[in-house]
Amino acid sequence: MNSNDNYQDLIRKVSSFLDNELTFEAERELIQEIKTNPEFLRMLSKEASFREFIKSKIQRRKVSPSLIQAIKDKIRVNPA
Repeated sequence: MNSNDNYQDLIRKVSSFLDNELTFEAERELIQEIKTNPEFLRMLSKEASFREFIKSKIQRRKVSPSLIQAIKDKIRVNPA
C-alpha cells in the first residue's frame, strides 16, 4: 500500500468515525493511530471543523406536519 492509499484509508476511517459508523474495535484502532501520529489528529480536527462549518452555513427548510403525515399515509401498508 503506498502513501496515497494510506491517506485515503485514513480519510475513510476519519469520516466513518465522525459519522459514528465504526465498530468499537475499529474506533479503538483509529484512536491508537491518532495517538501515535499527530498528523492524523490534525486531519481529524480539520474534517470535524469543515463539517461544523458546512452545518452552520446550510439552512434547511422546515417540513410541515401535514407533509409528513401525507408521506406516512402514502407509505403505510394496509394488510390484505
